[in-house]
Amino acid sequence: MILYKTEEEIELIRQSALILSKAHGEIARLIRPGITTLELDKVAEEFIKDNGGSPSFKNYNGFPYSLCISTNSVVVHGMPGKYTLNDGDIISVDCGVFKNGFHSDCAYTHAVGEVKPEVQKLLDVTKASLYLGLEKAVVGNRMGDLSFAIQEHAEANGYTVVRELVGHGLGRSLHESPEVPNYGRKGQGVKLQNGLVLAVEPMINLGGRQIVQEDDGWTIRTKDNKPSAHFEHTVVVRKDKAEILTTFEYIEQANKS
Repeated sequence: MILYKTEEEIELIRQSALILSKAHGEIARLIRPGITTLELDKVAEEFIKDNGGSPSFKNYNGFPYSLCISTNSVVVHGMPGKYTLNDGDIISVDCGVFKNGFHSDCAYTHAVGEVKPEVQKLLDVTKASLYLGLEKAVVGNRMGDLSFAIQEHAEANGYTVVRELVGHGLGRSLHESPEVPNYGRKGQGVKLQNGLVLAVEPMINLGGRQIVQEDDGWTIRTKDNKPSAHFEHTVVVRKDKAEILTTFEYIEQANKS
């Protein structure tokens, strides 16, 4: 069942999304060679709690951390730990915030120092595919219109789309209906209506689309061990233009400083 949100509920999600976006900015300032992924996790958790929220991911189905941190060939659900970032790595930081009874969800893939040009292009194309998908998150379109826009841009640039993992609705629960695939056909799927809140999150691979799960039960990696990128926003379907509740503004400010 799809749960459409009232304007009052959307306002509460917006407050959650603001804390989340600012937490991403705090993490972005620290990403550099030599820092461990666990250090980033601790900073995120502290910032979220200090601002009146709680980390959505912590203890979700037993996940022990506040961030999913996925480096290089890890697609999603990587666990923070002792791994030290190196120049040339890429790192997806995925985080959620629960506040006022509602969740928000957002991810960004960072380049650590200097990355190879083909890897930087993967990041740029994946991020662009997110925004192209969001252009279709308007009343009257169907989910397939959004999904196709993401897939078309990624594949036109020679990349592959992960199919086993999808975006999702969210609100009082972190994962709600409907699913938001990153591939699809125009005119197919759920009809988009005002007040539908979605987490849209392209996961795009430099090599093949096949993925494997590691023995920890969480970490998802590309089968060919080639890099993967992941960007995500929390958005509301609106009449003429999707309303993006999370923002990369604080990340981009941190990257400039």
